[in-house]
Amino acid sequence: MRFYLSGMTARPQLTSNDYTIVVEPLAGETVASLGGEVLARSNRARVMYETRLPPVVYFPEEDTVAKLEPASEHRTFCPFKGTASYSHVHAGARVLENGAWRYPNALPEGQAVDGCIAFMPADGLQVTHNGSAIDTILGGNISGPTVDWLLREAWTAKSPEDLLAALGKRLVADGVAVWRLSVLVWSLHPMIAGRHIIWNREGDTIESRQPSYELMESPIYQESPLRHVADGLGGIRQKLDTNPDEFSFAVMEDFRKQGVTDYVAMPLPFSDGRVNVLTLASDHPNGFTTANLGLVFECSALISRLFEVFALTSNATSLLETYLGKRTGARVLGGEIRRGDGDVIDAAILFCDLRHSTRLETELGREAYVRELNRFFEVATDIVNAHEGEVLKFIGDAVLAIFPANQGNQKACAQAVASAEQIVEKLADVAGTDHYPLSSAIGIAYGEVTYGNVGSRERLDFTVIGSAANIAARLGDYGKTCGHAVVMSREVAEAAAKPVERLGALALHNVQEDVEAFAHSDSGALAAS
Repeated sequence: MRFYLSGMTARPQLTSNDYTIVVEPLAGETVASLGGEVLARSNRARVMYETRLPPVVYFPEEDTVAKLEPASEHRTFCPFKGTASYSHVHAGARVLENGAWRYPNALPEGQAVDGCIAFMPADGLQVTHNGSAIDTILGGNISGPTVDWLLREAWTAKSPEDLLAALGKRLVADGVAVWRLSVLVWSLHPMIAGRHIIWNREGDTIESRQPSYELMESPIYQESPLRHVADGLGGIRQKLDTNPDEFSFAVMEDFRKQGVTDYVAMPLPFSDGRVNVLTLASDHPNGFTTANLGLVFECSALISRLFEVFALTSNATSLLETYLGKRTGARVLGGEIRRGDGDVIDAAILFCDLRHSTRLETELGREAYVRELNRFFEVATDIVNAHEGEVLKFIGDAVLAIFPANQGNQKACAQAVASAEQIVEKLADVAGTDHYPLSSAIGIAYGEVTYGNVGSRERLDFTVIGSAANIAARLGDYGKTCGHAVVMSREVAEAAAKPVERLGALALHNVQEDVEAFAHSDSGALAAS
């Protein structure tokens, strides 16, 4: 886009550190053309100078010559001027998609260009003016206490909640009339959609919520400014005394009752492309000033990076806990990431195998079978976690869990046996549900295992290696043939709360010595596989 200037005069350099918007009329004829085709011709055009942006010429709509085709699907947001609607510009045989914009509901800072059209920069686009010169305002850098704090001190915050509270207080101290500040940051967690943190100036209170995916599907979220911004529909500014009807968000009436006069929701993009949301609400009679919003707007990229650091740590923790378990995930996050890293520990090992999987998949169909398989994993995991154990991995349709002997072998074995008993009962009890009764074969053994990383140089697995893990799996296999749901080694049986039945010394596959095995005497018969 080229401006042809005549009678150029140098504009004064701005020394203010505030974000500035200046609109000036252009005396004389101003013409916009594209490839020789006139788009607009006016004696009433005006030019907008905005901090760190090139000047933009606006033409009154009635002085537009080109055919403008509404582009209803495309909108952008400016916290100062409002939401821009776009049109495709027809210039002879050429069409500039989304080539012109206007502000149909201009905010106070944009009232001077209300009812005017501006054209997007494009190859061959020329704006000529035969009156006063159009020049870029020099200077316009944003600095001050808030910027200094963001650069020097904000990184010391220990949590995203601390960061948001400190940011809110810093903005207030810098003269920004913030009554409420919030941030919505998405997560990588199987049950938690993200974290919504809210700071209120009154009482200097902080609230942190972790909405579930189900809540994000509710009308409360779907009809909120947060969804609008997060879905890439642009930011929102609603001055409740200027454009109260531009957006139909029910929450605005609640804010109005609390004394809010100005509300802004803006994108807070992360480097991976996800769009998070930053919101500000003011209770000042005049709402936010241009300098107020300019400060936040200019600092938003840095604010985003600070919150992204916390999000990356949280996501790493969530992913490691989800795929490795809480205890193992913490070890990996703590630096045990090399092949061979690990410990030799004593532990009870539980191996739980879902029985009749092939038949279930055939009878139920893939979708229903996967639902029941997930229930099996969920039941086993919840019960193992409740007894201070940890599920190390899912192996096909089986669960491998560990109960470290941190408080002695008796407790570890008792926790494993109690877990097995409850898993068997819970899987079979489907009264009042639409689930199918499931059965499992569980083997439990106790012994010394290596707990750590094994694998190739580029692909590691954090697991347990040792005869106890192998024996637990083989005892579970034996339980399928002998009709017992839970089979255990001698060390484990000695910690069992219920009476046990001796099954004798068993020769197990790939186990060098015979293993003396036991089962609950009242564990119930199982049909042989």
